[in-house]
Amino acid sequence: MEKQTLSFQAEVKQLLHLVTHSLYSNKEIFLRELVSNASDACDKLRFEALNNNALFEDAPNLEVRISYDRAARRIVISDNGIGLSAAEAIEHLGTIAKSGTKEFMSRLEGEQAKDANLIGQFGVGFYSGYIVADRITVESRRAGLAISEGVRWSSEGTGDFEVETITREARGTDVILHLREDEDEFLSTWKLKSIISKYSDHISLPVLMRKETWDAEKGENVISDEWEPVNKAAALWSRSKSEITDAEYKSFYEQLTYDQTPPLAYTHNRVEGRNEYTQLLYIPAKAPMDMWNRDKRGGVKLYVKRVFIMDDAEALMPVYLRFVKGVIDSADLPLNVSRELLQESRGVKAIREGSTKRVLSMLESLADSQDETSAAADKAKYAEFYKEFGSVLKEGIGEDHANQERLAKLLRFASTHADEGVSFADYVARMKEGQEVIYYITGDTLAAAKNSPQLEIFKKKGIEVLLFTDRVDEWMLSHLYEFEGKNLQSVAKGAVDLGKLQDEEEKKHAEEAAVGFKPTLDRLKKSLEGRAKDVRVTTRLVDSPACLVAEEGDMSGHLARLLKQAGHAAPASKPVLEVNAEHPLVRKLAAIGDGEARFDDLAQVLFDNALLAEGGQLEDPAAHVKRIQALILG
Repeated sequence: MEKQTLSFQAEVKQLLHLVTHSLYSNKEIFLRELVSNASDACDKLRFEALNNNALFEDAPNLEVRISYDRAARRIVISDNGIGLSAAEAIEHLGTIAKSGTKEFMSRLEGEQAKDANLIGQFGVGFYSGYIVADRITVESRRAGLAISEGVRWSSEGTGDFEVETITREARGTDVILHLREDEDEFLSTWKLKSIISKYSDHISLPVLMRKETWDAEKGENVISDEWEPVNKAAALWSRSKSEITDAEYKSFYEQLTYDQTPPLAYTHNRVEGRNEYTQLLYIPAKAPMDMWNRDKRGGVKLYVKRVFIMDDAEALMPVYLRFVKGVIDSADLPLNVSRELLQESRGVKAIREGSTKRVLSMLESLADSQDETSAAADKAKYAEFYKEFGSVLKEGIGEDHANQERLAKLLRFASTHADEGVSFADYVARMKEGQEVIYYITGDTLAAAKNSPQLEIFKKKGIEVLLFTDRVDEWMLSHLYEFEGKNLQSVAKGAVDLGKLQDEEEKKHAEEAAVGFKPTLDRLKKSLEGRAKDVRVTTRLVDSPACLVAEEGDMSGHLARLLKQAGHAAPASKPVLEVNAEHPLVRKLAAIGDGEARFDDLAQVLFDNALLAEGGQLEDPAAHVKRIQALILG
């Protein structure tokens, strides 16, 4: 192929403009990205060579080499990995196929315009070279191709790039950075070594640089022809825990995730027995932007005998723990394992179960820390975790029945006694004498749930009620019926039953009120025919005239609204209107004579107000307003 000039994809042009004009807060990030890409290329060769050992050619030892030329003002990052063909160079270096690119660029255009660390999160790390270089040349040959089928790609990072076929003896890739005038600080052995130590120390293959020694005659350091490793070249998880510092664990997490916020917790274990594997798992401090995209592949990195297999082995971690980051290295899985084999493997099932339990143990140790010196800090960390990931954790109640009890203990809610942080165990410990069930209410917001009329009798008696306001709570409750033998009971479903908490005098008074108010109830049922399944006197109301409740077994109004918002049809079920026979408005209603139109209007207003109080929407708001206005004037 003769030299030809091609144009960048539109998104690449925009990206390159942002890289060269915005990313300058942490310029050294370019070396981390290019070394990481070189390591990935070696991993890919190792993986493809499982089925074709000839790809190693005559160089079976995989490595990354970094050199620089102070006179020519250039840095070269070389690897002997899988390499690129001419077509791959055009495709991979001239276009971007990742869907996250636009989001990445929008982030750069916002408040985080200077944050170079973002670039690695979106798979466009190659272009970080333009932070320090005004031209990048890539020379490569794909493993298995003839030496005459090498490729040279070159661009100044503006609107186009040049590509041509070259003769190249060595398999792999050289990325040559022609530095800008003001970037001489990177033409230093000490500077490059310090960056590699900071970001790439845990790369599992050697990163080599030429040895620099002191020349007494010249009175300066000179670079020799001898190459030496400048990283530990050992997978962090393969080392003994006693040899690894907390700083090294956190540094590896940053390298793994591109997240500069330290993790909340991590666990490093070697599991032996029928299935042998090593796990290094982290719980992040902040939720990723795509956490609620359940279709996006998540999961930890999978290695087999330290050979990288895949980035997102979702089969190794349940979906509700998709926020967990880390590495699992198996000694038993086959090296050619695929996603399909992962789904079917017994060994994978054992790893998944073991890793799930390990993560839950980490969370339990934070939530219920027994360490006197760190208990307060651990519980604060758990509160931070729950704020970010609590809603996802609730998915496990329905998805992981084997661990449902452990998960239930980790859940936290608001209640009528506290705005956050209430566990089921806390609630049970505070239950009134004679209370046999755990009371709860669901609502669209904390304010709506806390001020619901259905809570009035519970507040009067000082009975705590849990407030469930996450969208996932209704779904969770369809799988969670009890906690440690205490049934969960909605205060907005069925007739209120306080059991032993309601004295005989209250029960007798309620029964008498229902009998004496029967004529008015019958009239209300007739007026609200088609809207209310039933009308009855209630004991749950203290200050409000009426409220809506669902019958046992029927769908709550809150769940029906959630389904409607999600575009699903909710099963048709009418609510029950409960009225407070002691309320002045209800007494006024009862005093209206037969045949008066005002009764029907007031009945409709009573129902509509109860619907609004629970967060529902009126089918005919204009009619409601007219009735209110007529009642005010009348």
